[in-house]
Amino acid sequence: MGRDRAFGGCTVLWALLAARVAAAFEPVSVGIAIGAVSALTGYLSYSDLYCRFAECCREERPLNASALKLDLEEKLFGQHLATEVILKALTGFRNNKNPKKPLTLSLHGWAGTGKNFVSQIVAENLHPKGLKSNFVHLFVSTLHFPHEQKTKLYQDQLQKWIRGNVSACGSSVFIFDEMDKLHPGIIDAIKPFLDYYEQVDGISYRKAIFIFLSNAGGDLITKTTLDFWRAGRKREEIQLKDLEPVLSVGVFNNKHSGLWHSGLIDRNLIDYFIPFLPLEYRHVKMCVRAEMRARGAAVDEDTVTKVLVLQGQEGNKVINEVPVNEAAVPEATWEKDKKVPLNIHLSIKYY
Repeated sequence: MGRDRAFGGCTVLWALLAARVAAAFEPVSVGIAIGAVSALTGYLSYSDLYCRFAECCREERPLNASALKLDLEEKLFGQHLATEVILKALTGFRNNKNPKKPLTLSLHGWAGTGKNFVSQIVAENLHPKGLKSNFVHLFVSTLHFPHEQKTKLYQDQLQKWIRGNVSACGSSVFIFDEMDKLHPGIIDAIKPFLDYYEQVDGISYRKAIFIFLSNAGGDLITKTTLDFWRAGRKREEIQLKDLEPVLSVGVFNNKHSGLWHSGLIDRNLIDYFIPFLPLEYRHVKMCVRAEMRARGAAVDEDTVTKVLVLQGQEGNKVINEVPVNEAAVPEATWEKDKKVPLNIHLSIKYY
């Protein structure tokens, strides 16, 4: 009896090892090996065991809302609106087993406020491999759609790419970076996929997620933030209703936006316009401390201050160059109270 048990254990171990080796070659061998293990053990289904050796699309995989909330609170600073809205939007969408349309988020704000970082956090919480996942797709306007005269070609390619990937995984994530540099009209090619259709050409897009990242509207966001500061009100008092309407209209009418006169806005297919506020001095300090901890270094306030002095010099150059109207703040004011909204682009990932 003991010998039989030992033999069975060795057989299972051998089959598991065979499956792991086979995974490096081709999926048919993996399937055969895993099928053998499943028959021997009876503990795991074919799909469960297969997904231990290869990335699988788990459309019904529940979102760990607590983990997402913790990631946003511990890694994203000075963005209370983004934290609240993204958590609410993703949780509600993934808990809905029959959504009426894909979830579409449009993230707006100056460079260095956290848009790309948030898209990375979202991707990692939806698919374990994050941006490296086969089911997360990143498009960069200046890289993938550089030539205005090729708009029709880009539209066709984009439709084929999204159609193929959603066919492979219904819960695919598509991230479009530098939307403010995207030639107008290109993004409207995906309008049928974002609409309230049960299927388009036999494919359902309702469980997919689309995220747009754009600097467009950054001046409007900075102005509103500065108005609150001048009125003696805390930035945490800013609500989505204070920014979302003016942001959607501003982006729609901005000729330098990929969403200029876009049917996505006209048809209300973008679920949330999420503003990223300019950072304050205290938020930048949080970013530096977080990065030091992430690199395994002890947090030293003298080092934090030195980083801020160096980066602050560059930051003041940046804020004086961008067209933020009356929101541009003199360097002397920034040094005096260190509470004026800043737009500092740090060479670290926690911003």
